[in-house]
Amino acid sequence: MLSLLWLKGLIARRSARLVGAMAGVMVTVALLASIGSFIAASSASMTRRALTDVPVDWQIQLAPGADVAAVTSALGQATSYQALAEVGYADLSGLSATSNGTVQTTGAAKVLGLSPEYTQLFPSELRLLIGSMDGVLLAQQTAANLQVTVGDFVTIQRIGLDPVVVQVAGVVDLPQADSLFQAVGVPPGAAPQAPPDNILLLPADQWHALLDPQASVRLDSVRTQLHVRVAHDLPSDPESAYTLVQQRARNLEARVAGSALVGDNLGARLLGVRADALYSRVLFLFLGLPGVLVAALLTVAVAASGADRRRREQSLLRVRGASSAQILRLEGLEALVVGVGGVLAGLVLSVAASPLMGAPVAAADMAVLWLVVAALAGLGLAAGAVLIPAWRQARRPTWAGIRTAIHVNRSPLWQRAYLDVLLLVGSALAFWQMANTGYQVVLAPEGVAQSSVAYQAFLAPVCLWLGVGLLALRLADRALDRGRRVVSWLAQPLAGRLSGVVGASLRRQRELITRGIIMVALAESFATSTAVFNTTYNAQSRVDAELTNGADVTVTGSTASNPGGLLPQLASLSGVVAAQPMQHRFAYVGTDLQDLFGIDPLHINDATSLSNAYFANGDARATLAALAAQPDGVLVAAETASDYQLQSGDRISLRLQSSTDHQYHVVPFRFIGVVREFPTAPKDSFLVANAAYVAEQTSNSSTEVVLLRTSSESTDVAARVRTLTSGLAGVRVTDLGSTQRSISSSLTAIDLRGLTQLELAFAVLLVGAAAGLVLSLGLAERQRSFAILAALGGRSRQLGAFLWSESLLIVVVGSLLGVTLGFGVAQMLVVLLTGVFDPAPEGLAIPAAYLVALLFTAALTAVLAVLAAVAAARRTLVDALRDL
Repeated sequence: MLSLLWLKGLIARRSARLVGAMAGVMVTVALLASIGSFIAASSASMTRRALTDVPVDWQIQLAPGADVAAVTSALGQATSYQALAEVGYADLSGLSATSNGTVQTTGAAKVLGLSPEYTQLFPSELRLLIGSMDGVLLAQQTAANLQVTVGDFVTIQRIGLDPVVVQVAGVVDLPQADSLFQAVGVPPGAAPQAPPDNILLLPADQWHALLDPQASVRLDSVRTQLHVRVAHDLPSDPESAYTLVQQRARNLEARVAGSALVGDNLGARLLGVRADALYSRVLFLFLGLPGVLVAALLTVAVAASGADRRRREQSLLRVRGASSAQILRLEGLEALVVGVGGVLAGLVLSVAASPLMGAPVAAADMAVLWLVVAALAGLGLAAGAVLIPAWRQARRPTWAGIRTAIHVNRSPLWQRAYLDVLLLVGSALAFWQMANTGYQVVLAPEGVAQSSVAYQAFLAPVCLWLGVGLLALRLADRALDRGRRVVSWLAQPLAGRLSGVVGASLRRQRELITRGIIMVALAESFATSTAVFNTTYNAQSRVDAELTNGADVTVTGSTASNPGGLLPQLASLSGVVAAQPMQHRFAYVGTDLQDLFGIDPLHINDATSLSNAYFANGDARATLAALAAQPDGVLVAAETASDYQLQSGDRISLRLQSSTDHQYHVVPFRFIGVVREFPTAPKDSFLVANAAYVAEQTSNSSTEVVLLRTSSESTDVAARVRTLTSGLAGVRVTDLGSTQRSISSSLTAIDLRGLTQLELAFAVLLVGAAAGLVLSLGLAERQRSFAILAALGGRSRQLGAFLWSESLLIVVVGSLLGVTLGFGVAQMLVVLLTGVFDPAPEGLAIPAAYLVALLFTAALTAVLAVLAAVAAARRTLVDALRDL
């Protein structure tokens, strides 16, 4: 009966405090559950993308003389599979062809034997440029080297046998040539991984007829592979999926007893994705957890606002004979109401917010796990915020309530130990160490299934956040305690002649005020750091997509199908702002065939964005100006510059193919700088030169690529471009939007806009609660003082001087401190998570509109809290005292 009466009294008389504490628990649970579920869903999405991105999951290399049927049977026992095709590989001495009365000859070549259904089973391995897929196919570069096209004849130089002549049916592009020609069974780095320069593809029957005899002469020159797409019944976590795929591959190798080796392309892809999954976990920790912590602190602050009232209530209960156990049972009802109500509301809010995030569907077990974790955290928070303080007070004897009225002015332990200063020094040292030494946040060694996050790398932002918060608490307390005159002078515009009294009141209430300042500062810092980081992240997602695609819309063809010939028509299309041609040729650096991009350095920026991070000197404008000033200048990838020990100004000789005789000739260039990234360029080695010089030296002014900047939706412009270029065989048109949705090489491929909206909405809610709820509850605890002032004849304006001065101090100081701290934390996070961005951002992206809305929310909630307190103070003294 006593418990029911107590519960009824709580709901009737302390509803504001209960609702405030439940709101804190609700936000904590909802934020934790929503972000956790999104991260789990993102990991599952990364796994699904990895599964769909791999064109051939396994390439099973058969040993000479191995039984194909036996290996196929063992494959079915080791794993279920969805597609299987036998592929023949053979080495050739070379290829040759006669064109315009001259003979073109290549070096060593590779020839594949493909079954008729191969292109249907593995469609992303080949892309037809011209001709037909039925018959003999040549790779695009090989056709250019031999100067042949559809219908021409090519001579195959077999090893140890007479040459044979075949007729070309089509020219194809091999987008996955790196994996298609990988050295199966050889450790990474132990064999050349670059694809061959010259490739021919034959129908399987023709391949066997022409190349099986070569096996009897040179057994090592002919081999067979099984290309397999395994069943994708894998865990949603990339690391777990990688482990399972690797186990299945090893099981197959054990079953075939040395007669086959597995080239595990799927495992290799999952091995790379696991680092992105760990980065997503890091993003959760340092974007979501600060918000969870702020919500938890808000709950504690709301519960602490009733400490004096709780102390008086417990004293009355003790006077009436209640034991400590009975008091705790009664206080436990409040914790139970707060915990259960907050958890239920938080879970409902989390489920309701999931569709708004646009998050992919997570695995059911992971979703349930995060909901359970969030619910337990909410119940624990309610117990910690309500029950633990009540238990500490209940342990004191009855006369302790009298003793607590005598305040002992002693600084807390953390102030006496200067913990705030130590944390800031530790943050500076940790950040300095990271900035001056190489570090990796995600440790994912190649070939090792288990990977980890170097969480110690986040010591700097954690120490900064905590150190600034504690330092602000120290300074605010000292300023209010010892700076009464300054505070009174600042309050004079609002308080007038009462400024001295207001200053004394602020000093007396400094514990409440400093608590409000810190809560507003922490909430503002969470909102600011989240908004700035997420805005920067989303901006870099576009930069990453533009780097991959080349521009808003990119038209890619070949020397034979020259899209640059349509440059005037492309530039005049509706929605096109600028169009720039770009050569994409190939050049030999020593024996290494690399991509060569010929550009107009003075105008390339008209159609695409070149970041400073693309170049080793960190200055895109200066690098392009230097290239324009040096006609024979060339920018070389960092890997090539290191391999060949190049120094600025060195003269280097490259071999380029001339259009007059289609042979590779030596062309002199001047090395002027290092390029790290370039639009459409591969990630390893490539070259950038002046298009005019390349055209002059090769007697070929064709431009294989056209970059378009658009003023309207890139997909709409791409559709118009496809119509215009439909007459050019093999031309491919790609747009930025489609590329941004499809790339999965880095974590920026994950669309965080839904998560961003959720976090920023919660951030606004937390700022409003910190500025309004904490302030209003603190004012509510002092209704007796306000009622007495009103009874003594205090006017509303005089009473408002106290309230407005207090709220203005909390909001202004807290907001300034929070925004400054938020920018500092965001900058540290961007530096720490450099691995997320490709390339790294040049600076922080500032969401000005959101920050203005954030400050407006803080000011509005504070104004509403003060107006409510002034209205409450206008009631009669009898009503006010009756409510206390």
